[in-house]
Amino acid sequence: MGIPLMDIRAQYAPLREQLDAAIAAVLDSGRFILGPQVSGIEADVSTRLAGRPCVGVANGTDALVIALQALGVGPGDEVITTPYTFYATAEAVARLGATPVFADVEPVGACLDPALIEERITERTKAIIPVHIFGHPAPMTDILTTAAENGLQVIEDAAQAFGAADGEWAVGTMGDAATFSFFPTKNFPGIGDGGLVAARDADLAHRIRRLRFHGSDDKATFLEVGYNSRLDELQAAAIRVFLPEVDGWNDRRRQVAAWYREAGLGQHVTLPEERGGVHHIYHLYMVRHPERDRLRDLLVEDDVSAVVYYGIPMHLQPVFGHLGYAQGDMPVAEEWARTGLALPMHPNLTREQVDEVVAAVGRAVSRI
Repeated sequence: MGIPLMDIRAQYAPLREQLDAAIAAVLDSGRFILGPQVSGIEADVSTRLAGRPCVGVANGTDALVIALQALGVGPGDEVITTPYTFYATAEAVARLGATPVFADVEPVGACLDPALIEERITERTKAIIPVHIFGHPAPMTDILTTAAENGLQVIEDAAQAFGAADGEWAVGTMGDAATFSFFPTKNFPGIGDGGLVAARDADLAHRIRRLRFHGSDDKATFLEVGYNSRLDELQAAAIRVFLPEVDGWNDRRRQVAAWYREAGLGQHVTLPEERGGVHHIYHLYMVRHPERDRLRDLLVEDDVSAVVYYGIPMHLQPVFGHLGYAQGDMPVAEEWARTGLALPMHPNLTREQVDEVVAAVGRAVSRI
């Protein structure tokens, strides 16, 4: 692809020497599971998240499942979340025998609409999972107010949003727990699978640590059914190399977004917006067009990567058919799912490439 959606190798290339040294140090140490690199990245991320205790786990999906279980979510409970997200968010709820309850998203940012949460609350509701989708922070102030008024837990799904903020509050510091993914394409990546949970306090973090290791504190006495879900030392070492780079990468993403606007992309498609006061980090750059699929095909023909994300919203996924949702129940999410298209976005995009993408979009739209 002439202009790829992401360019992982270009992003890592300047850090190759540091990565090689970090991996070699782990190999030389002989410590591969729950060693100093894991405790180190947990401490490093904690300093970025207002001192919240952090626990590394095997991946972002496990982070959600373990956070929910640690907060007491289980069979018969309901968890309110967004229908416009990756499947893992709702899957984690269902994995625990609880029911995902979907509320529509807001037009700006495509995050869970706080005005629609109250009507979804029942006596079985246990928690809310807002997703900071595409790097845009969810409207946490209103969500937290509703949660507090109804005695509900809040888990931030921040897999796509490390470094984003809502006003002075960093994503990951506002809910009872927050989950992150280090999947290689994330804005804060690893070099394989990895995840992390940030907890509101030490007691919750302790239970999360116990759950990640088979429900045991000491490897001999097992107090509950847990998981084998540990961030390994090699991943942690690589992630520690990347952490100091994340703010610069995020700034560059914001620069690329500004370039798209300056280059006139908004003449051809609907551009992503930012809710007032938020710091959007553009994990993905999502535009919208009524003939999205045709636009995508024409861009790919023109050697410009363009990808549909979440084209079937969660409430319409076959796995959740038994919940009784129908087309039209979540009109805003359904509109995003029908029209949203990710264009190239990564820290190594040049202004020249941005201009090429905008020109390709213009050519494609003229043919639709």
